Amino acid sequence: MLTYEVATAPYPYTKRPIAAHRPCLIIARPEQDAGLAWILMITSAENTPLPGDVMIDDLSAAGLNAPSIVRTSKIATLELNALSIIGNITDICAERVSAAIHGHMSHRG
Repeated sequence: MLTYEVATAPYPYTKRPIAAHRPCLIIARPEQDAGLAWILMITSAENTPLPGDVMIDDLSAAGLNAPSIVRTSKIATLELNALSIIGNITDICAERVSAAIHGHMSHRG
């Protein structure tokens, strides 16, 4: 089931034994009974762009306060109980994210 909810998730630091809570986009809950979700990274729009990045068009609805992008090339599986929902993306943004994901899957390199 596709959800397209914005949440915060604990992202571990590579050199410190703590995690920072960062925004992410829940794109699916394929194993909802198992308590899992597929998430995409949300990062600052100031970062160097990567193919498939999607600008979030309504920051207020998403629960974000700075220009941000969904980094569709960075996907992870996380336990649902580690996520805190803070907002949603618009239907137009969800369509762009979906198209970018499909583009990654159909790319033959």
